[in-house]
Amino acid sequence: MINIYKTNIKTGLIDSIEKPVKGCWINLVKPTDKEISDIAKLVNIEEHLLKYPLDIAEKAHIDFEDDAVLIVVDSPATEYKKKKKYYTTLPLGMILVRDDIFITISQVNITSVDQILNNSKPYLVETQKKSRFVFKILYNMAQDYIRYLTYINQDLENFESKMEKTMSNEELMNILNFEKTMIYFNASVKANQVVLEKLNRGKAIKLYEEDEDILEDTLIENRQAIEMIQTYSEILNGITDIFGTIVSNNLNNVMKFLTSITVIISLPTMISSFLGMNVDFPFRTDIIGFICVIVVSIVITVLATLWLSKKKML
Repeated sequence: MINIYKTNIKTGLIDSIEKPVKGCWINLVKPTDKEISDIAKLVNIEEHLLKYPLDIAEKAHIDFEDDAVLIVVDSPATEYKKKKKYYTTLPLGMILVRDDIFITISQVNITSVDQILNNSKPYLVETQKKSRFVFKILYNMAQDYIRYLTYINQDLENFESKMEKTMSNEELMNILNFEKTMIYFNASVKANQVVLEKLNRGKAIKLYEEDEDILEDTLIENRQAIEMIQTYSEILNGITDIFGTIVSNNLNNVMKFLTSITVIISLPTMISSFLGMNVDFPFRTDIIGFICVIVVSIVITVLATLWLSKKKML
């Protein structure tokens, strides 16, 4: 899908236009091969620059080719598989074509880009100011990571509540998904930090004095995301250890309970076995003797149950 925008100088809002012009923004979301070819010809760049960010395994980096600069960063994203929610990261490509055109390209709608499109605030971004546009997207992306980490923290709290009630393979798979998310986020945010530091040196794209504040804020937000990821990773490791301990403890409790029940049941069984021998016993063999045996068995069973309960074996 191709959408072309340009900031209206009078209103300060982003208007949709039909064809690329100087100072415009081209937003490509899951483009077809034909769309990639058409845009490459229209703006006079190589097709492979547009294809790099569409590879989900592409890492954050900066590339230079002729008069174009490609900036690839990883953005947090949400996926749904079998009606279950998963957090992951996907690459977003930003291409500065000469001093003319700014291009964003991705496999899915990226939240940090959609925030700009859905915001009606005048002069939030100006498509002709490409450097500031890049920093605004990166700033939104850093905040997205923090927001996603807040969601993950809430999910962890809900998960802890479930752990108190039930322990199953589903909870074990949830832990695995949380750990994978933390690994993806950690690698992506650190790679983004490297890109931000390169941009901060002013060698990749031209820096303007008015861009310094937003770039500094972006660096701070990204560092905060790194620290939060490390904190939540440690919490997750603790939960994983506790999960294993709880499973082991529950198994021990079940085995202890079953052993105690076996002991209690074995007492009347043992008494009945002894009295069932073909020898003389000091009990009457009529109904009175049977009742006496039953009473003795019940008394011994109750005493054993009370003793085991006192020892917290039941």
